[in-house]
Amino acid sequence: MKDVILQLDSISKSFDEKPILEKLNLEIGRNEFVTLLGPSGCGKSTTLRIIGGFEKPDEGRVIFEGKDITNLSPDKRNVNTVFQKYSLFPNMNVEENIAFGLKLKKKSQQYIKDKINYALKLVNMDGYGHRKPMSLSGGQQQRVAIARAIVNEPQILLLDEPLGALDLKLRHEMQRELIKIKKEVGITFIYVTHDQEEALTMSDRIVVMNKGIVQQIGTSKSIYDEPQNAFVADFIGDSNIIDGIMKEDRLVQIQNVSISCVDEGFGKDELVDVVIRPEDLVIVKEEKGFLKGMVISVIFKGAYYEIKVRVGNYEWKVQSVNPAQPGSIVGLTILPENIQIMHKPHSEDAEVAKEDE
Repeated sequence: MKDVILQLDSISKSFDEKPILEKLNLEIGRNEFVTLLGPSGCGKSTTLRIIGGFEKPDEGRVIFEGKDITNLSPDKRNVNTVFQKYSLFPNMNVEENIAFGLKLKKKSQQYIKDKINYALKLVNMDGYGHRKPMSLSGGQQQRVAIARAIVNEPQILLLDEPLGALDLKLRHEMQRELIKIKKEVGITFIYVTHDQEEALTMSDRIVVMNKGIVQQIGTSKSIYDEPQNAFVADFIGDSNIIDGIMKEDRLVQIQNVSISCVDEGFGKDELVDVVIRPEDLVIVKEEKGFLKGMVISVIFKGAYYEIKVRVGNYEWKVQSVNPAQPGSIVGLTILPENIQIMHKPHSEDAEVAKEDE
């Protein structure tokens, strides 16, 4: 990676002898938007707190622009944090909240005034400077919290589930605003969320975590299209994950039926996990499908129908713009390139997807 601004080197952290992070290694580039994504308890917020200096790792180093900052206090790092609960001062108006950090740094009144005006325009809060936080909506309070962080000119902005308290429409609006702000100010964003859609929408790269271990790092498209294990496939969007047997290169057996795929390099008759996205399955007449089964439910989701088809003891999830009749017998077909073949996990941590089903 070119121009690395932050490096986490073999970071480990435990609480009450319970491991939260295990040998975490991560490099983040300058001006990159990186999202730490995973279920509750996976270690993503702990990672953010270690970067911000609010927690110290038991092992490993935090390296910022080539310098070890592991033991530096938060105020000595060129990093600011935006929390989900905003943490605005209720007795101060918007301008005073934004100016708080600048006054601590003893900046001139004119400098502070210019910074406040710039920040308010950046977050679309012109004219709100004299309002108190309690008179603002949740989205407006979040904008003020972001403005307060940005005026301090951090090189890295940490965002810990900052949109979690907002309703769906406002969350989508703030996602667009954050992308715009990120481009405008040109700083590194490290974002924590458990919301897959949020991560896929905003990120340059996503770090998928589970039980303190990085499962996969990549772009939104690469993680969605090419998940590296069953946990990632199951956590990022909907997936059908079913046992299979790799008969030979480009031929996999699913539910006693052999079908073409594009994967190679597996052992002959190797047991594998087969991942198929619901939107890649096509419902056809029963005689034209590689599998046939009964439609057991059809739910209208607005943009598509969510259809479940029972084949043997497995219920396939299908997303289609065309409805199906519950109780009818249908066929299922798929293009070979839309089938993902994965090695069976060899460790307890990699079995998490199956444990959580």
